[in-house]
Amino acid sequence: MRRSTAIAGATALSTLMLAACNGGAGTPAKGTGPGSVQEPAKGGTVRVLATADFSHLDPGLGWDGGVNNFYRLIYRGLTTFGAGPGAKGTKVVPDLATDLGTPSDNARTWTYHLKDGLAFQDGTPIDSAAVKFGIERAWDPGMGGSPYPKRLIDAPRNYKGPYRSGDLDSIETPDAKTVVFHLKKSFPDFPSALTMPNFTPFPKGTGAAHAFDTKPIASGPYKVASYDRGTSLKLVRNPHWKASTDSVRAAEPDAFEWTFGLDGATIDERMLAGQGTDANAIAGTIQAATLSRIQTPQLKERTLSGLSGCTTYLGINTTRKHLSDVRVRQAIAYAVNKDTVVAALGGKQLAAEATAIQPPTIRGRAEYDPYPHNAAKARKLLAEAGPRGGFTLTLDNRPVAKLTAVAVAIQEALKPLNIKVKINNIDTSSYYEVIGTPAKQHDLALTGWCPDWASGATFLPPLFDGRNITPTANNNVAQIDNAAVNERIDEIAAMKDVAAANKAYGALDKQIMAHAPIVPLAYEKAIAVTGSNIAGAYLSDAFSGGIDLVSVGLKDPGK
Repeated sequence: MRRSTAIAGATALSTLMLAACNGGAGTPAKGTGPGSVQEPAKGGTVRVLATADFSHLDPGLGWDGGVNNFYRLIYRGLTTFGAGPGAKGTKVVPDLATDLGTPSDNARTWTYHLKDGLAFQDGTPIDSAAVKFGIERAWDPGMGGSPYPKRLIDAPRNYKGPYRSGDLDSIETPDAKTVVFHLKKSFPDFPSALTMPNFTPFPKGTGAAHAFDTKPIASGPYKVASYDRGTSLKLVRNPHWKASTDSVRAAEPDAFEWTFGLDGATIDERMLAGQGTDANAIAGTIQAATLSRIQTPQLKERTLSGLSGCTTYLGINTTRKHLSDVRVRQAIAYAVNKDTVVAALGGKQLAAEATAIQPPTIRGRAEYDPYPHNAAKARKLLAEAGPRGGFTLTLDNRPVAKLTAVAVAIQEALKPLNIKVKINNIDTSSYYEVIGTPAKQHDLALTGWCPDWASGATFLPPLFDGRNITPTANNNVAQIDNAAVNERIDEIAAMKDVAAANKAYGALDKQIMAHAPIVPLAYEKAIAVTGSNIAGAYLSDAFSGGIDLVSVGLKDPGK
């Protein structure tokens, strides 16, 4: 459950490129044929141009679309996402494990068996003790990352990870190739949770004091050869990785080289020119100002495009004066003209109007539009509510050009209702601290959310379960606490059929939107230009980070 990279400003590729989704998204470069991706040859170096470094090389700390995408090059887990455009890239598949696990005790206990021939970069076998230790690291007070190990696996309240507390009894290792997890409660979708980065195995006793942030221990096809924080990163082959154990990672290039700290305009110029080694390069979404320059047949052949896997939305603080009335919130939802929001984000080439809370990549999502733009209906609802306008709302925003343009679009949309919107710009570094602190947040907030996997389980509960409202680090910025919604979240979570649960989340989306706690604004798009010698490139639905790094390579490694 991640804040939208478009809004949160995550790292590296994820800052610039968002994952694609269905309906023409996730497509390969035009010219390779519908749904097809040209296979890369073995060898050569893929170069990546980026504005910013990754958040963390330690998977116990990092947790965003771009870095999660990168982790798959150097790390492996029990499960992972498949490789391929569209739904292929969101399917959960076995990785180090022989299968997706065996549940028992009403899906409260899960048993996994490891494949043969698994090893870390120094040849040390990847065994059940390494899997157990790597996951136990999530409880260390110095770690961050995804919440799923601590949220799902049973553990004593005072457990503080393997460095301080030792072994965790609820993860059993009856033999070197078997791992048994005891969960707090039934969780039928546990194989999906295991795709998160802090379920990565490591040799027992390693990685204290954030050592992996500079010197990771690889289990994937590549290892770190050199790393200059904020400047460059080079990966080379891990000689102890065996392709026979890995059905996901093509690992065709001999190396990957990142260059960090480049200006966005500079990246665009280099990718369009495609000179020298830039023919072997990939990057993120081009800037809006560059769009008009990619219309030539040569550039269209190298262009990838698709919707993001995230939803940009306007959060409405339901506890504030006036906004506690659902009719006022519904009036705001009807009043917002999403055409102007899309225009503010760069036009239809870079964004599509959002209707439902969940983006189109979510399985079981319902396609509907509860609040199409209707100024007359907005005025009628506001009149019924009583205030009849004439009040001021404060909109929290980050001082980023396109977000400010969206804030102004909302400001203008509410003027006819006689609602004055005061835009409150908050520094990027402290923005989510403010809107995530109920005592500090104001009436409205521009934000966004991305799923961890293609399920409503990672989208709706964290944003709308009233029992998840916390004094700090609060994701329920609407502060909605509706008993019926909370009850339905529990009912869906208890469903044993994951597909049925996803469909139920689609219906819950509608139930939540009847209360209008947010206004879905846009599903942003990615448009990227790849180097002319790049092959195997497609936008991944699993990562709000862009080109799936496990499949990309070169057409001609000799160039």
